[in-house]
Amino acid sequence: DVPGHGRTVSLGSASRSGRSRPDCAGPNAGFRCIRDEGKRREKQPGMQLTTRLSAYVAMTKPLQTGLLLATGLAGYLSARPSAPGWGALVGVAGSLWLAISGSTLINMFCDRDIDACMGRTARRPIPTGRVSPREALWVGVVSVGAGLGWALAMSVPYGLVVLAGFFFDVVVYTLWLKRRTAWSIVWGGIAGGMPVLAGRTLRAGGLDAIGVLLAAAVVLWIPTHMVTFSIRHAEEYRRAGVPVLPNTLGECPARSVVAASSVAAVVTIAVAAYLVGLSAAALLVMWVLCGALVAAAAAGALRPSPALDFGLYKFASLYMLGTMALIAVGA
Repeated sequence: DVPGHGRTVSLGSASRSGRSRPDCAGPNAGFRCIRDEGKRREKQPGMQLTTRLSAYVAMTKPLQTGLLLATGLAGYLSARPSAPGWGALVGVAGSLWLAISGSTLINMFCDRDIDACMGRTARRPIPTGRVSPREALWVGVVSVGAGLGWALAMSVPYGLVVLAGFFFDVVVYTLWLKRRTAWSIVWGGIAGGMPVLAGRTLRAGGLDAIGVLLAAAVVLWIPTHMVTFSIRHAEEYRRAGVPVLPNTLGECPARSVVAASSVAAVVTIAVAAYLVGLSAAALLVMWVLCGALVAAAAAGALRPSPALDFGLYKFASLYMLGTMALIAVGA
């Protein structure tokens, strides 16, 4: 047994709720020293404001949050050909940023024991003690509350979709399924599709087929992005007790899942782009991006290598950003 954030954690055991506990023994045992050192630093008075703000910025995962925010803005801009007002754009960007960032902070609080056991996450602000778990939780709750309140004030249907995103991300994915099944990414992926659906819903006045297709394109893209990442870090996930497809199915079946999800994602986004009414030139550029994603996923399945896995992981983000930019500008 080792102490873990105010409670005793049995190595490799499961909690009464059924959530697996991470195994911090072995090569990553030294990261407990990082956590203990962070706790000592946390008690030091007068922590600089810039250091604390920097810690919170890092905890919101700016690149991930920015990508989700881009999908939300693309969904909003896809609904009507007329130019939107700046006030509405600021409202969409602000409410989504607060809700997404707050959800990420709450996830950091919930997963702090896992983060302390993995090399790539052990130096995050909570495991190192730069930010206390309780403070991170409260900031996350306030941020989510502000984002949801802003969203509901703009439109009830829009606010409900934003709320659904929070629910699937924090409750369904993080608290319920992440430590139980490798297929949690599918259900958690639904949260990733909510920003684009929310943006479309706000400007269209309600749910429509195009909004659902855009959300489905993001949900189907999530395995391409996340499974390639989990292949690269499979051993760390195994030690932390988090089930991922490369460890439960094997690397070859996991790469087949990536290829299948990539094909489904590009077909869905292509149909949505056609229904939005993109020009022939914009559709051509989108087909090039889609073809490149499928080709990269197929290459990873047929000729697997760490370099291809990492390249696909990086390109998947560029693909999503590029397709959403084309939809926003083209519409």
